[in-house]
Amino acid sequence: MSDYSYIEEQDFDQKVDISIWKKLYAYALRYKKLVILTSITMVFVAFCDILYPLFTKYAIDNFVEKQSAEGIMWFAIAYVAVVAAQGFCVYTFVNFSGKLEMGMSYDIRQDAFIKLQKLSFSYYDKTPVGYIMARMVSDIARLSEMIAWSIVDLLWALAYVIGIIITLFILNWKLALITMVVIPPLVVLCVYFRKKILVHQRRVRKTNSRITGAYNEGIMGAMTTKTLVREEQNAEEFVKITAEMKAESVKSIILSHTFMPLVMLLSAVGTALALYFGGHAELMASIGVGTIFGAIGFGTLSAFISYTSNFFEPIQSLARILAEFQSAQASAERVISLINTPCDIEDSPEVIEKYGDNFEPKTENWEDINGEIEFRNVSFTYNGGENVLTDFNLHVRPGENIALVGETGAGKSTIVNLICRFYEPTEGTILIDGKDYRERSQLWLQRRLGYVLQQPHLFSGTIRDNIAYGRKDATIDEIRSAAQTVHAEDFILKQEKGYDTEVGEGGILLSTGQKQLISFARVILADPKIFVLDEATSSIDTETEQLIQSATTTVLKNRTSFIVAHRLSTIKNADRILVIRDGKITESGTHRELLKLKGYYYNLYTTQFREEASQGILSDTNI
Repeated sequence: MSDYSYIEEQDFDQKVDISIWKKLYAYALRYKKLVILTSITMVFVAFCDILYPLFTKYAIDNFVEKQSAEGIMWFAIAYVAVVAAQGFCVYTFVNFSGKLEMGMSYDIRQDAFIKLQKLSFSYYDKTPVGYIMARMVSDIARLSEMIAWSIVDLLWALAYVIGIIITLFILNWKLALITMVVIPPLVVLCVYFRKKILVHQRRVRKTNSRITGAYNEGIMGAMTTKTLVREEQNAEEFVKITAEMKAESVKSIILSHTFMPLVMLLSAVGTALALYFGGHAELMASIGVGTIFGAIGFGTLSAFISYTSNFFEPIQSLARILAEFQSAQASAERVISLINTPCDIEDSPEVIEKYGDNFEPKTENWEDINGEIEFRNVSFTYNGGENVLTDFNLHVRPGENIALVGETGAGKSTIVNLICRFYEPTEGTILIDGKDYRERSQLWLQRRLGYVLQQPHLFSGTIRDNIAYGRKDATIDEIRSAAQTVHAEDFILKQEKGYDTEVGEGGILLSTGQKQLISFARVILADPKIFVLDEATSSIDTETEQLIQSATTTVLKNRTSFIVAHRLSTIKNADRILVIRDGKITESGTHRELLKLKGYYYNLYTTQFREEASQGILSDTNI
């Protein structure tokens, strides 16, 4: 199973950065009206909470001590009105916050998905699926919920704390100062636990990514696991990862649950101080002895005790929100890091100005393509490693059919990936129709490319949907024509629902050969000017290969094409065969010319020929 620590470590080392939260709260500000209305309602809720002890004070001072019921009806009406208004505001903020949460979740996911569409092929080449899925699903959901509801909680807590402090100082500023002595140790407590909780929460999120990746590998590699009898070892590895997450989660929970009781203890100390000094002052006043606090009164003392008790409720809420922010800091870093991931390959502003981008193409400025391709002194390296290509040169005429042959790792796939601009040269230039392809947009090139991979990928939906994936406006006649070209219609019409047959996630309901035929039909429907077949027939049966071979002979006419070959018998008709060894062209020519050289290609071909002939795939006349 994969270890994602090399990716997560970068996030883990980061310090808390307020700018990250500013970027996330920018999503909330897209719903400015909701945020403003929610803020107003929560401030009013806090105002109502501040009024309740004053109601009690008024009742004690005017009804209890005076032993009079005068005005009690209006008092009751006012009290009920405040409660009703507060209840309405609570209903309103719950409604608004729910809408805000859903809106933010939608926006963040949309931006993250759009970023994934823009990222270069190299990003997916080096980034585990579990790493991406954890951000797109759990991290975004968590942040949207927390931000939407934390906004209202934070506003309520701040408004309530400020209101209580002002009221306490109005009631008795000296007693208020005594009560406030617990605030400095509370601040120290918050800072200490903030750091501890953040460390463990980052470790939890890191391990969660590894678990997501393990799930993905376990599902995708189920057949390999079964055939190699790896169930027990996989289970042991998975248990180890989940045990790590359990241990870190327990540590985080213990810290959080230790933090809150300590805050409650300090709040009790504050209340006790108010009760002791306020009660003592009232007692002394009752016997005619003055104190530095002056005469307080039972109504004021009752309100004071209520305020000091309630004062620490919003403080506890602030502490809880702070703990949640620390807990979610790792998720925030991960989501922002995804959205802000720089693209390895980007069009220049000048190119975008003329050709547009992937989402707003300016097709009216797009030139036609002839298909002439030239590698001029191209060198390329993956992630700063050793050169795969060094000073590589190649000129391909429009409509020429090029086959690439060589050992694994020789540079064949690198060459076609560079042609497709999935990567760009480390040094040198690639020209298309005599112009550096970086002077045109990626979309301009890739709209004219047809790429068929060794392992075809189909999307959930019908056969019709998958063939038309690159051309949603295609008619059923065009779809059928593409399928007929690659001889796919025979098996399609044998399905109960024909072209409306569901293929399942990743095409799981079809065989590998059937998926490859649909993949070919999809590319043909797009009508590309440049065709790339990267080991496209190496994993399918001989019958399907012959069908595809028959189709490609017709399809590749007048199209520039590159075939990365596994079975050399499939490339005999290529205009030019290039033998690639260590990133260089060591042999070049037609099939017959290379056989006459009796070099690497000759040895490789004759070896394969004997193997295939012995299996009845070829006859001696094929050589």
